[in-house]
Amino acid sequence: MPDSDAGSAESRAAVASAGAGTVPILEFDRVTVHYGASRALNEVSLTVRPGEIVSLLGGNASGKSTTMKTALGLLAPSSGVVRIDGVDVGKSPPSARIAAGLASVPEARRVFPAMTVQENLFVGGYIRKERRSVLAARAAEMFEHFPRLAQRRTQRAGTLSGGEQQMLAFARALMSKPRLICMDEPTMGLSPLFVDRVLDEIARLNQELGLAILIVEQQAELALSIAHTANVLRTGEIVLHGPAGELIDNPAVRDAYLGKAAA
Repeated sequence: MPDSDAGSAESRAAVASAGAGTVPILEFDRVTVHYGASRALNEVSLTVRPGEIVSLLGGNASGKSTTMKTALGLLAPSSGVVRIDGVDVGKSPPSARIAAGLASVPEARRVFPAMTVQENLFVGGYIRKERRSVLAARAAEMFEHFPRLAQRRTQRAGTLSGGEQQMLAFARALMSKPRLICMDEPTMGLSPLFVDRVLDEIARLNQELGLAILIVEQQAELALSIAHTANVLRTGEIVLHGPAGELIDNPAVRDAYLGKAAA
């Protein structure tokens, strides 16, 4: 992870203005999800295209994490269609979503604290069922992308700072060679310095690797600064959608985010 945050706002702005592909990797088509009798999502439609950063904004219980879990196959829609590359995957298990190119950076990072940094990376690559030599080569690539992790490769993950653990969770997800990474609250619990660095890394890897990213984030301004497009959820429904650069100054974003009636 770079030690300098100079130009961070500029680099994120460059990402937000970058072009995106036209064929969605992930598509929700009027998706409704229930927890028992309780409806968590109501006819949600959204797309994530190749190379695009899409943010999901909203307050507590707005449906952000439910959307993420549904994308990853951890929850099944009650109605509507979830597609990957145009194919209905509504009944496909998480392993099939990963094989199709999705990966996850979960909330609170969830690294394996007793394992070393390198061992954590290997765990991320096991889903591809490749030889250890191949995993080692892939881990070496991750150390090139994240120099700070390279300095700590034999260190137990539980001894890393929060920002370093977030970088490790990101690198672990990259070990499966995904095309789309779902990130759940990547700045949660981080110091302001590391928040900026984490966002810079997301922007850098989006640009360098062409990764698509679906990001759930509580801090609306930060998420909008890095995204191409944004969706604001309230009580399970998308109430605002559009280019992030346009929504960032829209007063209706704050209204929706706080649960008020959108202007």
